[in-house]
Amino acid sequence: MQRQDTDTNAVMSHVIDALSPHFGDRLVTSWAMREQHGHDESWHAGAAPDAVVFPHSTDEVSLIVSECARHKVAVIPFGAGTSLEGHVAAVRGGVTIDMSQMADVVRVSAEDLDCTVQAGITRKTLNAHLRDTGLFMPVDPGADATVGGMVSTRASGTNAVRYGTVRENVLGLTVVLADGSVVRTGGRARKSASGYDLTHLLTGAEGTLGVITEITLRLHGIPEETGAATCSFASVDDAVATVIQTIQSGIPVARIELLDDVMVRACNAYSQLGLPEQPMLFLEFHGSAAGVREQAQRVADLAQANGGGDFEWATRAEDRTRLWEARHSAYYAALALSPGRKGFTTDVCVPVSQLAGVISQTRADVEEAHLIAPLVGHVGDGNFHLILLVDPDDGAEVDTAQALHARLVMRALAAGGTCTGEHGIGIGKKHFLALEHGDAVDMMRAIKKALDPDGIMNPGKMLPDV
Repeated sequence: MQRQDTDTNAVMSHVIDALSPHFGDRLVTSWAMREQHGHDESWHAGAAPDAVVFPHSTDEVSLIVSECARHKVAVIPFGAGTSLEGHVAAVRGGVTIDMSQMADVVRVSAEDLDCTVQAGITRKTLNAHLRDTGLFMPVDPGADATVGGMVSTRASGTNAVRYGTVRENVLGLTVVLADGSVVRTGGRARKSASGYDLTHLLTGAEGTLGVITEITLRLHGIPEETGAATCSFASVDDAVATVIQTIQSGIPVARIELLDDVMVRACNAYSQLGLPEQPMLFLEFHGSAAGVREQAQRVADLAQANGGGDFEWATRAEDRTRLWEARHSAYYAALALSPGRKGFTTDVCVPVSQLAGVISQTRADVEEAHLIAPLVGHVGDGNFHLILLVDPDDGAEVDTAQALHARLVMRALAAGGTCTGEHGIGIGKKHFLALEHGDAVDMMRAIKKALDPDGIMNPGKMLPDV
């Protein structure tokens, strides 16, 4: 039974009164701060929490969660707010824990290629700290997300085809559970056969099982040589054929991104590029100078056989940065194609062998729907996105986008894929979870109930009817 508003207000007053002496001005209840923390970058409706708290340590997070548990008040972890499926909306009110002031590098071991960081550090800040060690953390979702948020959503990005996702790069976690207790999972060993794999259970749990406060990460050496290039094609099918052949040939390409002609046009206008407005691959190669040349030549040969143009190289570091910043700004570039519309972003992932068919059918679906929907993706691992531009006040247009999205997900599932390769479930994809996982969703519910019996951890996210 839900509490009445007066009861809710009274309970929140107790929680705020209990926490205020410990946090002072780091506990904020102003509407502006609450509203800011009630939504992410997605098109989903936001919902403001009742209070926002900025902890400095795992012990302080434990204190917040313990107090919320005592009164059965919702707890919503917040990183940078860059998620895309409504993950941070406080759909049942409660307390948002903003991790941004827990942003320290706890330790770095260059010899072991690992580090431990607090959850609020952003990926760019971490890599700036690591630069002098010759190491980097390769997971790159585009946005300057916090590491804790990336772990919570099992983030991926442009480098995943070579270096893996967060899942492959997280070694251990410190997590505050729903009763305020603190657990440490995993460790620094590169492999272990000891006990349940709790680290990877909590990786991608989207804050529904606990609040991640520290992460131990695998690091990688900064490559000796980096080469980046673009290659245009007459059709998306030709570009996708090149991607499939590249992966099946075992070429260790570091990044291989697909943009259709609409997306290239958007990036040209938004980022002031001068690229041919045709379907295009953005590529990057890492290794020794000889290795980069060999990889590039092999991919260039495949591209030429599929009707691709010559590689246009970004030889200077600043040119590469500009190219990849344009790719990372693709969402905002797409929005600029139709000011006033919102971006209904999709995200599916399929086996690479199925990629061409799924993309071809999806593009036909977009044309039939008469929507503006640029296509972009980390196609080296079978992951791609549509950015459906819709007028939120036009019910028919929203319904058309929703129906197209549902067909895309069903197409991906039928191809042996997933409803989300990197955005996560959040609010937006809960109804697809059972279609993908079947009876295993009951197991997920059992885990949720065991670890969070009162359902206070980021409620309303991920699991249907929980």
